[in-house]
Amino acid sequence: MKTIKTVVIAAICLSAFINNRAWGLAQSDKADVVKGNNKFAMELYQKLQSRQGNLFLSPYSISTALAMTYAGARGETEKQMASTLCFPTVGFASSEKPMTNERFHREFGSIISRMNKAGKKGDYELVVANALWGQKGYEFLDEFLGLVRKNYDGELQQVDFIGQTEQARKTINGWVEDKTKDKIKELIKKGMLDMMTRLVLTNAIYFKGKWASEFKPERTSDTPFSLVGGKKVTVPMMNQKAEFGYKDTGAIQILEMPYVSEELSMVILLPKKIDGIKQLEKELTSEALAGWLGGIGEREVEVYFPKFKMTSEFELSRILVSMGMPAAFSNEADFSGMAGDKDLAISAVIHKAYVDVNEEGTEAAAATAVVIRATGVREPLIFRADHPFFFVIRDNVNGSILFMGRMTEPDSN
Repeated sequence: MKTIKTVVIAAICLSAFINNRAWGLAQSDKADVVKGNNKFAMELYQKLQSRQGNLFLSPYSISTALAMTYAGARGETEKQMASTLCFPTVGFASSEKPMTNERFHREFGSIISRMNKAGKKGDYELVVANALWGQKGYEFLDEFLGLVRKNYDGELQQVDFIGQTEQARKTINGWVEDKTKDKIKELIKKGMLDMMTRLVLTNAIYFKGKWASEFKPERTSDTPFSLVGGKKVTVPMMNQKAEFGYKDTGAIQILEMPYVSEELSMVILLPKKIDGIKQLEKELTSEALAGWLGGIGEREVEVYFPKFKMTSEFELSRILVSMGMPAAFSNEADFSGMAGDKDLAISAVIHKAYVDVNEEGTEAAAATAVVIRATGVREPLIFRADHPFFFVIRDNVNGSILFMGRMTEPDSN
């Protein structure tokens, strides 16, 4: 099953966590936030698509964790983050009516609140949870903590990265496992936190929904599945005939399979050519996706769709730097909005996602951790000349080397 390259799963993230109908929303602050998040999702996917094999992620989880981090960014760091993450905020967006940071966080938070309320109605399970994990005794600004608490429902939990690093890691991972119903384990691996860690910002998202039209298990049968290179593998293929959203662009077939209540759905983009996924990926932008999803109509369709499970995990620091926010990861980072000083920087952005698609429906979970490390306090450098070395004696006024040599056997007399 791992050999199935379901690259189209990027569309699942957008449709499973944010209704695809958001593309048609009237222009508003919420619509601008959603549009920016979706644009970032597609740009991030473009950076990840060169990976071999299956690929699955929750761009919404990543955007949420970094939005909380952005709340403490200032100066050039703030500007680069807004631009890279496509946040439609004042001075950093190409939109005609950019919003203030206060409005941005309020609208971002309201989207989370709406999804959590909808997830409690019983038609499906959907939970978005956030938390801050700060070094015990380290003073974060009340303004920063209040903003995250009010808009993201992210409370500060105190842990001891300095004295009990491993216990802090286990505590954070335990929270992630709990919020994702044990689907995301070991989000933060050993060695990712150390004595210099001061803050970890976490997001977890969990979804479980039944198909509005379920597949019957007795109609599932082993069927050949063609890989990009031409090789075939056998997979359990589900089958049913029912009314679904459908569109044919000529090169791509698009299928929308709603979950119970039809508030959420899975959208699949299937190239007609067996090796057409590479061309689809080249054309995959937020604008292209919006166009493809527009005009989907109800049709009776006989659907053959594979059962599958997959887990993907990423460390996104280098990718985010390449996308345009290097300042956040450097000694020049400005997160003074968190603690008042410019001695914090991001050391890692960790993401892990899981999905299980079967006859009954879909279960998906993801988590993101942004690790913030102290930069102002540096460990002392050590120079231990306890083995042979070369040396010179020079005139520092004009740079002339007066003497030079090699010491291999010191004379202690």
